[in-house]
Amino acid sequence: MKADYIWLNGEMVPFEQATIPFLSPTIHYGLGAFEGIRCYETSAGAAVFRLSEHLQRLLDSALIFGIRNFRYTLEELREATFETIRANGFSSCYIRPLIYLDGPLGLNLDSSEPKVGIATWEWGTYLGEEALENGVHMMISSFTRHHINASMTKAKICGNYANSVLAKTLALRSGYDEAIMLDSLGYVSECSGENLFVVRAAEICTPPRATILEGITRDSVTTLARDSGYVVTEDLISRDQLYIADELFVCGTAAEVTPIRAIDHRTIGIGQRGPVTQVLQQAFFKTVNGEGERSAEWLEYVYE
Repeated sequence: MKADYIWLNGEMVPFEQATIPFLSPTIHYGLGAFEGIRCYETSAGAAVFRLSEHLQRLLDSALIFGIRNFRYTLEELREATFETIRANGFSSCYIRPLIYLDGPLGLNLDSSEPKVGIATWEWGTYLGEEALENGVHMMISSFTRHHINASMTKAKICGNYANSVLAKTLALRSGYDEAIMLDSLGYVSECSGENLFVVRAAEICTPPRATILEGITRDSVTTLARDSGYVVTEDLISRDQLYIADELFVCGTAAEVTPIRAIDHRTIGIGQRGPVTQVLQQAFFKTVNGEGERSAEWLEYVYE
């Protein structure tokens, strides 16, 4: 994950010097917000996928969480992202902006100053290249996704991810690739770091937005599916509906579009990537590689 430089509060800082204080409230209590973004190599040069939307969600997360007096605008963060990619010479990379707090250790947001850093590094497919075709084996986690009034589910808050880590680690230690999490009522919510889609009778369904993080890749896949002529709905999904699906797939900045071959040792559909998933996966990669009908709308070029 090493790069030469990290952008930190307006300055390009050598990787080893881009540090925050040990007693930062962000380290101890998870008081911060972050984003995950990808830059892709295209025939027209390096391009960031839906950068402005991701940065707007970062600012929205800070607002939802209650962080005040954050001084950077979306446009300033956008240019800082480009600067960081250029400084490290990447043609494709993962991008991690982080808003953190600098101040006395404690639980009061208003006693600290919000600061921000942007890191980039080269990172392949999150769930593995082989998984893009063969799919992954998931488990239904015993850990429940955050209740909407216990934590802010629309904000990508650092501390929220302790819930994801518990679910993901248990899944890996149990021999699975990833965990699917249910909401407080027992309906399907999302995975530890991805949104989920169900395909049945060539129609696509995804959990409603109330309890999930509204993924930007999720929105992109929904749009591409409708562009391709599929019906896409949002509805409550029960655990057993997953088992009898024709196809299942997940999406996210890290996972991109990855099929699910099995859940809880129950084979899903043909036990690998299905035809609908393949169509949407190809449409997604065509788009991010600068060759899709939505590419001009969704890609922001680094070296223009």
